[in-house]
Amino acid sequence: MPCHIARFRNTNTGDTGWAVVSDGFYQLEGDYPDTRALINEGREQAFQIAADSSAYQNQKLDDNSIELLSPITTPCRVICQGSNYPQSRAETGMDPYDRSFNTLFHKSDASISEPNTDIVIPSHIKLLDYEIEMAVVVGKDIQQAVSITEKNIHDYVAGIVMVHDVTARDVQLPQVQYFKGKSYRTFGPTGPYLCLLNNDEMHYLAEMNLSLSLNDELRQTDQSGNMLFKPHETLTELSEIAHLSAGDIVLTGSPGGAAMTVPPAPLVKFLGLLPEKVKWKAFVKKQSGNPRYLKDGDQVESRIVSQDGKIDLGVQRNRVRAG
Repeated sequence: MPCHIARFRNTNTGDTGWAVVSDGFYQLEGDYPDTRALINEGREQAFQIAADSSAYQNQKLDDNSIELLSPITTPCRVICQGSNYPQSRAETGMDPYDRSFNTLFHKSDASISEPNTDIVIPSHIKLLDYEIEMAVVVGKDIQQAVSITEKNIHDYVAGIVMVHDVTARDVQLPQVQYFKGKSYRTFGPTGPYLCLLNNDEMHYLAEMNLSLSLNDELRQTDQSGNMLFKPHETLTELSEIAHLSAGDIVLTGSPGGAAMTVPPAPLVKFLGLLPEKVKWKAFVKKQSGNPRYLKDGDQVESRIVSQDGKIDLGVQRNRVRAG
């Protein structure tokens, strides 16, 4: 069965640890300083507790004495996929089912933050967007090109986790800097739960329902099976160009429904004829009138749950505030 893991801080002592999430939180014995160590050394114990938590009552924690932390520790690699859902591609004027290339880029691990932390808007950012994503957690060091398929993906993937890929559109696009626009501190609420998967549970990668609400209004929803480039394809491609380590994460793309809007095709064509500075100044001015972007005081709620309900990556509740 899937094994839900939380990383926590004891609010009385300040100590951090790991716990299996069942009918409560059951602390893992042993010292696992990071996600990599948990995967490599604590996995077997975690599955044992998940299989029969009643046998580990002496390790059950007081829910009121713990604060949930990101189950993905840093340093780590954070690699992202862009435009990986047909709906999101259609909304930006792209062919919804075009598989000509897989859009890949980095996000700084400095952006990773606690699951329920405030999202802080830097003072110079005007167009702050939301993007819920399911992230695949690498389970094995990859130091050479490998061929990963649906049949052997369990050798390379430990599980999944929820990440909110907060994005400053007025940096990402006008400056052509995906890395910078997505990497400010607090731009990556992560967790609360890391779900470890057994070999025969990798089918869940295509069976997760994603949803994000802003001020109680549903903004994003989709199903992971709709991804254009599946996790095994993306990991295969990444292995050709990058080293990966256990505990690294690959964000698999965001559904449609983000705040950013794209002008009609004729206007896009016209804007393409303008000098770059003029074009992007017009873009920012137009988008500034869009009320869907995140602003001070907003409340964001994100959730990812499997279709059969056996996997629940928890709920993120984030307040947006000006920096």
